[in-house]
Amino acid sequence: MTTSAIPANSPAGTGGFPILGEPAPAAPAGPPALVDRLGALERLVQTGFGRLDQPVLDDAGALLDRAGQRLRLSGEHTVVTLAGGTGSGKSSLFNAICGLELSPTGMRRPMTSQAHSCVWGLDGAGPLLDWLDVDKRHRYARASALDMQRADAGLQGLVLIDLPDHDSIQAVHRAEVDRFVTIADLLVWVVDPQKYADAALHRNYIVPFARHTGVTLIVLNQVDRLAPHEIEDCVADLRRLLEAEGLADPRIVTTSAIAEDGVHGFRDVLVDTVAARRARTERLSADVDRVAERFTAYRFPAEPPTTVDEGHRGELMQALTDAAGAPAVAEAMESAYELRAADFVGWPVTAMIARLRSDPLRRMRLTELREELRNAFTGPIGAQQGDVDNALQGVTEGLTPSLPTHWGRSVRAAARAHATEIPEALGESLKEALPTFNAVPRWWWLVKTWQYFLVLVAVLSVVWIGFLVAFGLLGAGGDDPDGLIGQAGLIPYVAVLVVCTLGMGWLTASACRNLVALSSAKHGEKMEHHMRQGIERVAFEKVIEPIEDDLDVYARFRKDVDVALG
Repeated sequence: MTTSAIPANSPAGTGGFPILGEPAPAAPAGPPALVDRLGALERLVQTGFGRLDQPVLDDAGALLDRAGQRLRLSGEHTVVTLAGGTGSGKSSLFNAICGLELSPTGMRRPMTSQAHSCVWGLDGAGPLLDWLDVDKRHRYARASALDMQRADAGLQGLVLIDLPDHDSIQAVHRAEVDRFVTIADLLVWVVDPQKYADAALHRNYIVPFARHTGVTLIVLNQVDRLAPHEIEDCVADLRRLLEAEGLADPRIVTTSAIAEDGVHGFRDVLVDTVAARRARTERLSADVDRVAERFTAYRFPAEPPTTVDEGHRGELMQALTDAAGAPAVAEAMESAYELRAADFVGWPVTAMIARLRSDPLRRMRLTELREELRNAFTGPIGAQQGDVDNALQGVTEGLTPSLPTHWGRSVRAAARAHATEIPEALGESLKEALPTFNAVPRWWWLVKTWQYFLVLVAVLSVVWIGFLVAFGLLGAGGDDPDGLIGQAGLIPYVAVLVVCTLGMGWLTASACRNLVALSSAKHGEKMEHHMRQGIERVAFEKVIEPIEDDLDVYARFRKDVDVALG
């Protein structure tokens, strides 16, 4: 009894369940290894954005999209495409496998203008054929009970597609072949004894997909035209040619669509492929191999640096410290500290004499120096941008030689990510380190009190001498008091008291100047230490941390490349 083919879009052909538009069954997510590799490839695309060449990322993104769609569709079906040149007999081979004349055959160019499909097993095939974009008019199914009882039962789950000629004069036909070549689970290239070495086939398809050996089958058709020994020679030559083009251990099957049992070998391969249910994942794995291999050009085999070494950290710190002018600020503040201390611990008599000579510069430094320093660090003039740029360039010089070009560029960009913010940040850090002039050491007040006490004693002593002169020597007032202001003999002693008082004030001021000099140096060192701490914080947040984050991204990138390669 003859079994007829039923169009796959016919309700009658599906036992009342239309193949088109039905929801897809829950598809397996794919083997863990493939899922892990696809996940790693997705991370590579995310990591490489803005760092790697865009064509590589685009190809990987297209594969991820295609793989995601294919894994969501039926895993029970294996998509096998028959592709070949004009006159290779692929349509005849398609009809021979299907058992019916479903695809037109002939020698005119082109004969097959659209893809034809034949499905064994309809459950879940509808969404898959929709994704393959096979025209509904050219979808057929082998779904009768009689089919399931004959040898076709071994093909359950096969989606066989007959493609237009890859060497068609119609560009749309070649585009159709190119599309199916990228999405088929098993690529079957049908060649004939006369044109198996066709340059267009090998250049455009065999060589680019040489890594897909596991999902590629070469069918040498029309062997009925050759003598038995010629078949062996032809197969040997074809194998030599394929291996020379990078197809390792190619699978070659000989067929004849017109000879009895001429397609049994090919049918057996299809049965084994469908039964294994591995073609889908093997094809995706081969695609991941090809794309992941392109990412290896962006990594070095040697372990990369993960941190900025201490030497370059120190150089960066010193460069930013110099750019911010921290040493000069510390020195200026030391001077301000000494001037401020002079108002407290200096000898008031000397200060009064000095005030007789107007010193506007000194007054400005005492009253305005600190505010000027603070204002100097509130804007971008806190540090020169050119000095900052030079510092940033130096910190990456020790890292980029050990990184691939693209990642070296990425690290330099990371170092400069906050370049425009650094001058102001340095200014703010120095501003926070400046001390307040309202905080005066207690001993300054004690010394000031002591000095004014000595001044008071000296003044009173001078007044006392005046009274002694007036009352003791000149007899002012007419009386001859016997008290402390009436005896002129006290004048030398009171004069000695004045001299001693003035001497003690001068000695106190001199000793305090030495103490102030020592404490101002410590004050400057302490302030410079605080400023360096602030600069170190800015350097870490704005430079070191972004660099080390980028190095960490590169380290993860290298691991993801290994995972993607399997």
